[in-house]
Amino acid sequence: MTAKTWTVEDHLEPKPASVVELYNRFVELMEACGPVVVSVSKTAITFKGSRRGFAGAKPMSRSLDGYLDLQRRVNDPRIRRADPYTKRLFVHHFREAYVVGTGGHLKR
Repeated sequence: MTAKTWTVEDHLEPKPASVVELYNRFVELMEACGPVVVSVSKTAITFKGSRRGFAGAKPMSRSLDGYLDLQRRVNDPRIRRADPYTKRLFVHHFREAYVVGTGGHLKR
């Protein structure tokens, strides 16, 4: 039996347009950092620099979940949590929700 090769389209196909738009904007931001290689697995889409992955995205049914590896801890309400990854790196988990796209965050 052959293992399935996952594609970006596999992750985006069943998702609403709002999540696809968030993902496309995320890609633009990652590519603005410099050359990236995209690696796709069953669980995530990873963006790699010349040495390692530095960000990832997981399109969900109502949000775009993902992470950024940064050299410092960032405190921001859009970051769900930040965990030490190595002595020099922190992995920051975020979720940009559909609620933002509909203006729901303005009703709080």
